[in-house]
Amino acid sequence: MLKGKKIILGITGSIAAYKAAFLVRLLVQNRAEVKVIMTATAEEFISPLTLSTLSANPVLSGLFERKTGEWTNHVSLGLWADLMIVAPATANTIAKMAYGQADNLLLTVFLSARCPVIIAPAMDMDMFLHPATQRNVKTLKDMGVSIIEAATGELASGLSGKGRLEEPAVILEKLIDFFTTQEGDLPLHGKKIMLTAGPTFEAIDPVRFIGNHSSGKMGIALADALSEKGAEVHLVAGPMNLVPSDEKVHIYNVVSADEMFEKSLDLFSQMDGAIMAAAVSDFTPVSPAEQKTKRGEDDWIIRLKPTRDIAAELGRMKGPEQWLVGFALETQNETVNAKKKLKKKNLDMIVLNSLNDQGAGFGHDTNKITIIDRTGELIVFDLKSKVQVANDIVSHIIKLIQTDF
Repeated sequence: MLKGKKIILGITGSIAAYKAAFLVRLLVQNRAEVKVIMTATAEEFISPLTLSTLSANPVLSGLFERKTGEWTNHVSLGLWADLMIVAPATANTIAKMAYGQADNLLLTVFLSARCPVIIAPAMDMDMFLHPATQRNVKTLKDMGVSIIEAATGELASGLSGKGRLEEPAVILEKLIDFFTTQEGDLPLHGKKIMLTAGPTFEAIDPVRFIGNHSSGKMGIALADALSEKGAEVHLVAGPMNLVPSDEKVHIYNVVSADEMFEKSLDLFSQMDGAIMAAAVSDFTPVSPAEQKTKRGEDDWIIRLKPTRDIAAELGRMKGPEQWLVGFALETQNETVNAKKKLKKKNLDMIVLNSLNDQGAGFGHDTNKITIIDRTGELIVFDLKSKVQVANDIVSHIIKLIQTDF
């Protein structure tokens, strides 16, 4: 997939530097030629010998050799590469890149490079979210540097949040997508896809609502994965705190199931297909109170009615050249219930996950899914990050489109 591509991998001083060994191995396995540049601090975290062995090239770190006076030609390196990626990229290196400092070999190659540059940040959560770091990342984006977003999870400090270096397998996929994009052959190019994500909130009075624990993480990962494969993505988003990293995604914010129903129906006729990943409320209050309900001695009894079924309505609407993918979150009789939903709602594929699987479902950074197609075939996956799960789902949607549409 990367046969003949010349890639410079810059490694900076982060505990995540150990992941660079896995990334080098994956790049070489995909037949790329890799040259590694390390900062002095990076060498404290991982041995140059390891990376030299894996890349089959000498590791570069100094601007020159003190004993011989031989210097490393950073200009030639910048001209040699088809791509430069810095992974992990620390807050310190990002700041220096943003402001054009050139006090080590990695930075001089960055300033000399005529090839595209990608960075994959890695640092503690507070450092990553600090306005200075965010400003520096934006400065690099404005320069044309691409960003592989930091992942969310447990950090070296013991905190949990955004700042982890993305997994090497995910970085590899993004690099493959990058070169595929450069060569104009993205599998979803020209496709318009609608995606629903997040929860819905059903008002019971002006200050209270009925909702669920959906964070929207799975839907956001899908939005990014679809966009990376070339799709024009239209995201109908319930109330959540996340947004796709790809700014090209069209976002329509809604709150209630009724609002999501109306917007989805409005968009669907213009789409090639749709993925229904939102956790839509199945019930909504019959008569929401117009004023805040005060606490009293009596029970507050709220009468609920079913919400309109978005997936079922789109299943009735869809034309012969449109496809529809649904989600099923189950707690019992998972496969049986998912297959019933697939048939009843006229879906082409359904993604099943169970709350009985540890690490799956709402709020987690991981998920464990089973994909079921119209033939009833089950494809079971191991527990993975939601980014990897999104890529698995999109890969099967691409196969679906290529086979049936």
